[in-house]
Amino acid sequence: MLRATHFACQGSAEQARSAAGQCEERLLRLLGISGSPSQGSRTGRLIREVRDWAEREPDVETDLLEVAAMGRTSALLYGLFAYVLFLIAFVYAIGFVENAVVSKTIDSGEAGSLGPSLLINMLLLSLFAVQHSLMARPFFKRWWLKVIPAPVERSTYVLCASSALLLLFWQWRPLPTVIFSVQTSPFDAALIGLSLFGWGLALVSTFLISHFELFGLRQVYMNFIGRDAQDNTFKTAGLYNVVRHPIYLGFIIAFWATPQVTAGRLLFALVTTAYIMVGIALEEKDLIAEHGNRYRQYKRQVAMLFPFRVR
Repeated sequence: MLRATHFACQGSAEQARSAAGQCEERLLRLLGISGSPSQGSRTGRLIREVRDWAEREPDVETDLLEVAAMGRTSALLYGLFAYVLFLIAFVYAIGFVENAVVSKTIDSGEAGSLGPSLLINMLLLSLFAVQHSLMARPFFKRWWLKVIPAPVERSTYVLCASSALLLLFWQWRPLPTVIFSVQTSPFDAALIGLSLFGWGLALVSTFLISHFELFGLRQVYMNFIGRDAQDNTFKTAGLYNVVRHPIYLGFIIAFWATPQVTAGRLLFALVTTAYIMVGIALEEKDLIAEHGNRYRQYKRQVAMLFPFRVR
C-alpha cells in the first residue's frame, strides 16, 4: 500500500485517488466505523479531509496507521482499566453488603442523624440508578457516540457505573437499627449462604450471554485487532431459558438474604429492588424495539424473575 501511495504521488492522479480510497477504507476499519458516514457528519468531514490529504502526501497512510495503532492500544488499555475497576467494585460490593472483610460495610461506622443519613444514602442510590439507566438507553448512546469512539462506549459505561458504586460505598451512612434478626443456627448460616449464592448467580449469568462484551472488553479487543465487534445476536442460553433476568434475580437474592436486617440494609434492598424493576421495564422496551416479535415470544414463554410465577 505504501509503495502504491508513493507511485501515485509521483505522477498518476488516478492511482493517487485509488490509493486514497484504500486509505479511507482502512481508516474506517481502524476507527471501528461500519458503512459510510454521512457527508454532513463530523466523521464524514474528517474522512474527506483524510482522503484529500492522502492524495497529496505520499507518507500519509504510514502516519495514519501509526496514529491508529496508538489509538487502538490506548482504547485496549482503557477497556482493561475499566474492567479491573468493575472487578474491584463487584468484589467490594460483596463485602459491603455482607458486612465482611472490607473496611467499610453497609452497617459499619458511626451512625449520624437519621434525616441527613437517609438523604445522603438516597442521593447515592439515585446517582447510581440514573447513571446506570440513562447511559444504557439508545437515545443517549446515539448522542454519546458523537462524543466518544464506538469501541470504548461500553467501557466508559462500565467505568462510570463502577465509579458510582465505589462512591456509594465510600460515602454511605450507616443506619444500624436492627429491624429483624435470625440468630438461630443453622438458619443464620443458611441465609448467608443463600446471599453468596445470589452473588454467584449474578456473575455466572453474565457468562451465559457474553461476559466480556457486557463489560466492554470484547469491543476494545476486536478494535485492537482491526475487526468488527458488532454482535446483536439474541442469546437465551442456560438460565435464560428459565428466567429472563437471572442477573437481576441473583442481585435480589443477595440483597435480601441476610440473618440481620438493619435499617440501612432494608433501605438498600428496597431501593435497589425498585430500581431493578424499573430497569427491567426500560430494558425490555429496548429489547422489543431491537428484536421485535422474537423477544415478545420469549417474554410470553419465559418468566421474568421467578419461574412459573411473575411474567
